[in-house]
Amino acid sequence: MQITTTHADGAVPSAANSETPRTAIATSPSWLNRFFQLQAHGTTVRTELIAGLTTFLTMAYIIFVNPSILGDAGMPKGAVFVATCLIAALGTAIMGLYANYPIAMAPGMGLNAYFAYVVVLGMGYTWQVALGAVFISGCLFLATTLFGLRKTIIRGIPQSLRIGITVGIGMFLAIIALKSAGIVGPSKATYVTLGDLHQPSVVLAIIGFFAVVVLDRLKVRGALLAGILLVTVLSFFFAGNQFSGIFSAPPSIEPTFLQLDLKGALAAGVFNVILVFFLVELFDATGTLMAVAKRAGLLSEAGMGRMNKALLADSGAIFAGSLLGTSSTTAYLESASGVQAGGRTGLTAVTVAVLFLACLFISPLAGAVPAYATAPALFFVACLMLRELTELNWDETTEVIPATVTALAMPLTYSIANGLAFGFITYAVLKLFTGRWREAHPMVWIIGGIFLFKFIYVAH
Repeated sequence: MQITTTHADGAVPSAANSETPRTAIATSPSWLNRFFQLQAHGTTVRTELIAGLTTFLTMAYIIFVNPSILGDAGMPKGAVFVATCLIAALGTAIMGLYANYPIAMAPGMGLNAYFAYVVVLGMGYTWQVALGAVFISGCLFLATTLFGLRKTIIRGIPQSLRIGITVGIGMFLAIIALKSAGIVGPSKATYVTLGDLHQPSVVLAIIGFFAVVVLDRLKVRGALLAGILLVTVLSFFFAGNQFSGIFSAPPSIEPTFLQLDLKGALAAGVFNVILVFFLVELFDATGTLMAVAKRAGLLSEAGMGRMNKALLADSGAIFAGSLLGTSSTTAYLESASGVQAGGRTGLTAVTVAVLFLACLFISPLAGAVPAYATAPALFFVACLMLRELTELNWDETTEVIPATVTALAMPLTYSIANGLAFGFITYAVLKLFTGRWREAHPMVWIIGGIFLFKFIYVAH
C-alpha cells in the first residue's frame, strides 16, 4: 500500500459543504463543467488543476524508484522508465475520464520489490515470466471485479491479517532500502550487520532520509521527490556520479513491450507467485480507493456507481502495465493530498496523467538517479506503513499472533509469499484449536489450505 507524504489530519469537506464561490464555478468552461460535473461537486477548473499538480508532486518519485528496483531484476531501466510513465498516465486518465474520480495510479511500491527481489532474484524466474504472472493476476483481478467477487473476498479476509500484510510489506521495503543505501550488509555470523558508514553513498542516503522526514513534517509538497533529487544532485559532487543532462527523447519501450512469458507463468511453480500478486493487489488497490473516496465525500449510495467504475479502471491497469513492461499498477494513497487540496473529480486525475506524459522527456535525469538516492524514500514509506500496528486488538492473541507472524515472516524469509502463507495458516490453526473456528470466514480456510498444500507439495 502506498503512503501519502502530505499528512492531512483535518477532515476534508465533501462537495456539498464546499465553500467555493458560485461566481468561480460559473467561470469554468461549460464543456469541462458538464463532463466532470464540476459545479455539482463544488469545484472549479483551477482547483482541480492545483489538486492534480499536488498529487503528482507527492507521487512523482515512482518514475525514479520503479526503474531502479526493476532494473535490479535485469530489466532495461530506460524501457521501464517509459512503461512507468505510460501506465501511470493511461491508468490515471481512465480513472479520471471513465470513473470521474480524483485518484491517480502507478506501479505499486512493495509489489515492484516482490517482483524484482523475490520472484526474479530470489526464486530465479526471468523477468519475462514475472510479467506473465502479473498479467494473469490482472486478468483474475478484472474477473473478480466484473463478477462481483472482489467485495466478497475482501470481506472474508480478517482485518488483523490485512494489517499484518501492510506492516510486513513495510518491513520488507525497509530491508531493501537499508541494503540499497549500504547501511546494512551481509554477515556469515549474524546474517545481517552494519555497513560501512564512511562511504559517501551511505552518508548521502542518511542525509536524504532526514531531509525527507523534515520536509514532510513541514508539509512540503513532494517531500519524497525533493529528497531523491537532493541526494542525486549531491552524488555528482561527492560520490562520483555522472551527469548526462535532463531532457531528451524518450527511450525505446521495445525491450519490455509485450515481452511477458505467459507459458512460463502458467507453470505450476508460479502459482503461488500469481496468488501473492492477486492478494496484495486486492488489498492495496481496494483499500486505497475506499480511503480516498471516503475522504473526498464520494462514498454515498448515489456515488457507488462511480466506485464500481473505479474498481474496473484499476483492475484493467494491472494487465495493461504488464503488456508495457512493469510490475502491478495500483491506486495511490498519495491521491489524498490532491483531495486535501480540493480535488473532487476526474479532472484532477487527468491533470496527473498529462504530467506523467510530460515526464517521458526527462529520461537522462531518471537514469542518473542512483539506488542510494531512492533508498531514503523507500525507508520513509516503510516507516509510515508500520503505524498500522496500532489498529490491532492486542488483547486478542488469535488475531494479533497471525498478524505479527505475517509481518515478521516477510522480511525474515525475504518473501511476501511466505509471510502471507504463514499468516493465513496460523490464523486458521489458532481459530480451529481454540474452538473459535466459526470466526474464520470460509475464504481464510480456502487460502490457508492452498498455501498449506503448496508447502506440502514442495516438501516432497
